[in-house]
Amino acid sequence: MMSDGALSQDEIDALLSGVDSSPAGGGSSPAAVASPAAAFDANALQGFFTSTTGALSANLSALTGASVTLVGPQVSSNSRDNFLSQLPDKVTSVSANYTSGFPGEHIFIFPEASAKAIATLMTKEENIKLDEMAMSVIGEVVSQMVGTQITSLTDKTGNKSIAACSPSAANVPKATAALPAGDFAVMSYTLDLGDGESHQMWEILGSSVATDISHGLTGGGSAQQSQASMGGMGMQGMGMGGGMQMPAMNMGGMGMQGMGMGGMQMPGMGMGMGMGGMPNLGPTNVQSVQFPNLMQPKLGPHETGNIGLIMDVSMEMTVELGRTRKLIKEILGMGEGTIIELDKLAGEPVDILVNHKLIAKGEVVVIDENFGVRVTEIVSLMERINDMGYN
Repeated sequence: MMSDGALSQDEIDALLSGVDSSPAGGGSSPAAVASPAAAFDANALQGFFTSTTGALSANLSALTGASVTLVGPQVSSNSRDNFLSQLPDKVTSVSANYTSGFPGEHIFIFPEASAKAIATLMTKEENIKLDEMAMSVIGEVVSQMVGTQITSLTDKTGNKSIAACSPSAANVPKATAALPAGDFAVMSYTLDLGDGESHQMWEILGSSVATDISHGLTGGGSAQQSQASMGGMGMQGMGMGGGMQMPAMNMGGMGMQGMGMGGMQMPGMGMGMGMGGMPNLGPTNVQSVQFPNLMQPKLGPHETGNIGLIMDVSMEMTVELGRTRKLIKEILGMGEGTIIELDKLAGEPVDILVNHKLIAKGEVVVIDENFGVRVTEIVSLMERINDMGYN
């Protein structure tokens, strides 16, 4: 029967799954190549991430100044719809994608209440709002966690190229949270912040990332590493079985007595390949490199480093008279003559900020016909560090 050019549902399903749907011998179109990535090993992931919770708890305790305990995780495979059904309506989503080593999607999800509790611990500010500053604080917490995990992952897999992007946090409705397509790995943690409440945290890996990491942990390497190994494999990586012999070859003046695998005996060979009488080398002693945790360095009074290199960098300085919050209907109802009441009292010092970070307080003055600010107080180093999310 002649086709009208439309694809049947079976053909559409076959195309989406990467399978050749044409009948045997019924066409010249090549079969689609299925993805080589296998399902991730949940046991390998659970074993690794469980092994890091002690270091993560210690780092979070040092960062917040409180006793923080991370318990878990429980590893599962989830789809977007199934995972969203487990979340509260508002969440804080932090993207910390891996950029190399095991590149792909890596996301942390906190319930809104848990994100507020963490930000409160970091800033020591009660009734905190999840604004830009709070998101910066949450991002710094995740950055410390990811740094600890990368150090351990490098040690266990031997992959020294693992890196992640700087975390980006946003407080959003759960339906708009950016999640990986298809099925993905979810690590579910319980977080004790010492406030008597049980908080939750979810760590998410895209399917390819989870697969590559679990392969690396079990000695299989990532799919990308396997392809690179195949691409760079020379003749010594070729298997020849059954007693097959090859005549001696001459490569660039180097006599190769032959090559054998699978029980083949060749003259001039000890283990692997004998090359023109070259002595066999013993095993190489390989040791893993220990990397320190990625903690914020604490500079002493004389450890200014090369700060002179950035002395001519421009930074935005602003003076904040005060703030307030309004409903959208109130904002839309504003017109000429509307008076907006701020959260500061008359005569109270104004805030002086550099790149939106508080560094000093001052009083407003008039210089000729221009406004100015006289600095009355420099914010202490500890307050500035807390404002930036460090301890």
